[in-house]
This record gives sequence, structure tokens and C-alpha cells, in this order.
Amino acid sequence: MTLFLAAFQLSACTFGGGFVIIPLMRRKFVQELGWIGEQEMLDLTAIAQSSPGAIAVNASILVGYRVAGPAGALLSVLGTVLPPLIILSVISLFYAAFRDNRFVSMAMTGMLAGVGAVICDVVLHMGWSVVRLRQPLPLLVMAGAFAAVYWFGVNLILVILVCGVVGGLDAWRREQSRRELG
Repeated sequence: MTLFLAAFQLSACTFGGGFVIIPLMRRKFVQELGWIGEQEMLDLTAIAQSSPGAIAVNASILVGYRVAGPAGALLSVLGTVLPPLIILSVISLFYAAFRDNRFVSMAMTGMLAGVGAVICDVVLHMGWSVVRLRQPLPLLVMAGAFAAVYWFGVNLILVILVCGVVGGLDAWRREQSRRELG
């Protein structure tokens, strides 16, 4: 029940998309509840981000599964999707009034600024986690992925796939080295 309520509260108070919920999930599940570790949250975030679908839903499934198995994944995903479903259902009833309301428009503009700040926080935190590893390959992959998307306009899906292949090959190489030494 704690898992459902935590996911429900996070989802109900998160505006701006899936990247905004990630630092909140980290704070709740890593720092407050201690259910998963910092590195594991980073790994789950990477998997959620590279999987098809909404990152918030993917992350909630992974965290829920990690904490309480299949039932935890179900509870967590229900807690994550119910708040937007309820909110959007209510808003759709009053869409015409919201659409033209000056105050709603101003509030949405203010929320955009807040969302930008939270996304910057996610980028800095996740980037710092990679820098702290002090390994050249993750740093090169991070810098290369940024350059490919930002300066060369490479499709994000292609970048994610290439990063996954590079990470998989590196993990395989490390495992082979470990077996040869062990």
C-alpha cells in the first residue's frame, strides 16, 4: 500500500512530463524510504528512458517490480497513471473554459519555467553520477551522445541504440576480462 500511495502522490504532484518525476522518485525511494540504492535508481532510469512508452510509467514499473515483484509493478503503475487520468478527465469536462482563461495560461507559462529547472536538475545529477565513475568510456559516451544530438541532429532513438550497444559490449568485455583473471 505504501508503494501505491507513494507513486500516486508523486504522480499527482508532478507536472511537466516523465523527466520531472525521476528526481522525485529518487528522493522518495532512495533517500526517504531506502528501498533502492542510488546506482540502481540511475540504472532503472536509464532502462526506463530507453524503453518505449512514457518514462514515468516505465520507471514506476521498474521500481515497483524491484521493490515488490509483479504485484509491486502493478500497484506502482496504477498509482502513477491514475492521477493524470483523473486530472485529464476533469479538465476535459471544462476544456473550453480553461483554453481561453488568461490566468490558466499564465500559470502554465510559470510551470514551464519550473519544469525547465527540474529537467536541468535531472541532467546535472545524472551527469554528475557518470562523472563520479571516473571511467573514460561512460564519459566519452555521454559527451558523444550529447554532441550527436545537439550539434549534429542525430535521431535520439539511434543515439540510445548505439549507447546501449556500446554499454553492452563494454559489459561483455569486462565479464570476459573478469573470467580470464578469475
